Amino acid sequence: MASALEDPTLEHNFKGHKDVVTSVDFNPNNKQLATTSFDRCLMIWNLKPQTRAYRFTGHKDAVMCVQFSPSGQLVASASRDKTVRLWTPNVKGASTAFTAHSAAVRSVNFSCDGNFLVTAADDKSIKMWNAHQPRFLLSLKGHNNWVRSARFSPDGRLVVSCSDDKTVKIWDTVSRECINTFTDHRGFANFVDFNPSGTCIASAGTDNTVKLWDVRINKLLQHYEVHSAAVNCLSFHPSGNYLITASTDCTLKIMDLLEGRLFYTLHGHQGPVFAVMFSRHGEYFASGGSDSQVLVWKTNFDRIPYNEVLKSHSIRTNPDPAPHITDIHPRIPHLHTSGPQMIQIDPRKHIADMQSSDPPVVDFGVGFSSKPKSRAKEPNCASHLTDQVSSSLYPPCPVSSRGMDPANGEPVTSPLEEHTGIPPKLASTLGHIVEQLDVLTQTVSILEQRLTMTEDKLQECLDNQQTVQQDADCTQMSLGSGTETGK
Repeated sequence: MASALEDPTLEHNFKGHKDVVTSVDFNPNNKQLATTSFDRCLMIWNLKPQTRAYRFTGHKDAVMCVQFSPSGQLVASASRDKTVRLWTPNVKGASTAFTAHSAAVRSVNFSCDGNFLVTAADDKSIKMWNAHQPRFLLSLKGHNNWVRSARFSPDGRLVVSCSDDKTVKIWDTVSRECINTFTDHRGFANFVDFNPSGTCIASAGTDNTVKLWDVRINKLLQHYEVHSAAVNCLSFHPSGNYLITASTDCTLKIMDLLEGRLFYTLHGHQGPVFAVMFSRHGEYFASGGSDSQVLVWKTNFDRIPYNEVLKSHSIRTNPDPAPHITDIHPRIPHLHTSGPQMIQIDPRKHIADMQSSDPPVVDFGVGFSSKPKSRAKEPNCASHLTDQVSSSLYPPCPVSSRGMDPANGEPVTSPLEEHTGIPPKLASTLGHIVEQLDVLTQTVSILEQRLTMTEDKLQECLDNQQTVQQDADCTQMSLGSGTETGK
């Protein structure tokens, strides 16, 4: 049975960033991966081999977070330059920037319908925005230190956040109230998120732990101490059965939530790992860290029915105590630690060359970007804000036209899909040209490989010829010396 269970395998190793990789996210179409870095760049990697990558510049400081919209048509990035940018992840490279906070922005997240953004920053606040204009909607205030992460629940009605004040908070987006606060971490949480069903949240802490709570009864469910250093990021598998974590101890770890045990320990990065994310359907996961590398892994372990996975566990590793989560069913919290029989995977020991061929990188500046807007001013009237939220939080948002706002004379930002500055026909032509260039790139790569093989064969022939000549000379000298001796 053990042979039926496949371990994760390393598929790609992308090198293009010049500094720490801070965030990774897959396009829902599974064809692209977005990454951000301290080098102030956003990169879009195409997962098809030998296809060019795109590097977008526009932020003036480290880029801390990135996420694709649910449609895959937009990418949002948050930066220490206090702005959020919305990009089109293609050859146009258009972007719209707006100043979102009065301090570094740590986190940005789309709602599941793609209509709203939630941002978190060092100004101790969480803000919600209309993603199509963008337009400020409301603030969530209650943390008294930097807010590291904020994420929507699957239905968009809740937001979970974590802060350097050592708390994890859950907010109601309609009432704008904090409905619960968790204080179980001994340190502060670096990252927090909802599971796919929205019944559970998980947090990654500087106290080396991962904690899971049931949000329906506000109880701690599971507590993992499997890392030897701070846990920086985590991601739920779409099935909700697995959780992957990234740590300063240079490893990734995958937890089996139904069994309540450590499943895999993955090595590959040459330093602390700061970012990890499953793809939308769970076939892949990606990681990034201080070594500036982006690793893309194929999951493999979710290919067979989950009951088969459970059966194979008893053969491959020593079983931990019985499961503690079933959809997620609240039980008494249990401490989970690393076992001596955990499954270790280190591609550096099994793959001679972990580096896949570096794709050509196309650079885009801010030529297409709109002028950043001044920071949105929060309304002073609470009743006006309530009316604004109730009218724009759930129904479709109106589309603004380009031009100047007659009220204050400021530029009005139109939806990014329309703000490309390139006619559709020209954009289509450019896309076709890029596809042809990709074909040429692959052709040149193949020709280079064949030329290298030819050169190697030619060198081998020359070496053989030289060896034969040396053997012939030695034989002739031996025969000559034998003749002289006979005389």
